[in-house]
Amino acid sequence: MTLAINGQKLIVGHLNKDLKERGKMKYQIIYADPPWGHNDKMATHSFTQLHHYSTMTTPEICNLPIKELSEKDSVLFLWAVSPMLIDALQVMGAWGYKYKTIVFCWSKITKNKKLISNLGRWTMGNIEIVLLGVKGHPKRLIKNVKQLVIAERTEHSKKPVEVRNRIVELMGDLPRIELFARQKTEGWESVGYDIDGKDIRQSLKEIAG
Repeated sequence: MTLAINGQKLIVGHLNKDLKERGKMKYQIIYADPPWGHNDKMATHSFTQLHHYSTMTTPEICNLPIKELSEKDSVLFLWAVSPMLIDALQVMGAWGYKYKTIVFCWSKITKNKKLISNLGRWTMGNIEIVLLGVKGHPKRLIKNVKQLVIAERTEHSKKPVEVRNRIVELMGDLPRIELFARQKTEGWESVGYDIDGKDIRQSLKEIAG
C-alpha cells in the first residue's frame, strides 16, 4: 500500500513486519477504539454499543498493558464518546500519555452524502472525536493533515478508513498497532475480538510477552 504525501509516495506496511520478525514489539503509534460502557439511562437504547458487542468498564480499559507495548516516544490516537470524555482522559493517563488535542473529528454522512443526526444526550449528535496524547517527544511528519473527516457511516461503530490513513500521513510509516480492530489492515498490528475471537486482554498479554 502507498500513500501520496506532498507529491511523494510513502510505502506503508514494512516496518511492523520487520520488527515482528526480529521479536521487537514496541509501537510508536497506538490507535484505539475502546468499547466504552455507558452507565446512564441511555445505555440500554437500541443504538448503543451494548446491543452490538460486549463493552468494558473504564478501569478494565485503563488496566490494559499499553505501557509495555509503546515506545518511549509515541503517540496515542484514542476514539472517545462525548458523554465519557473524562473517562477517555483517564484512560489516556493510565496508558502513560499526556493529552494534547482533538486530532480528528468525524462528521457522519449517509451514502447519499446527507448529514446523520443521532439521538444525543442534549443535542442531536453527528460527530465522533479522536483524542491525541503523547509520550516522550514524538514528531509529526507533515503539518497539513486536516482535522475534519467527512465520511460515510457504515456498520455500527465502524470507523472510517480515512482516519487510519491520515494517522500514517501525519506520523509516517512507523511501527503501529490498532486496538479493538474489526479487521486486519496492511501495515498495522491489528488486535480485536472480531479478528481472532480472543479477549483483547489475552491478546495483548501474548504480544507483550
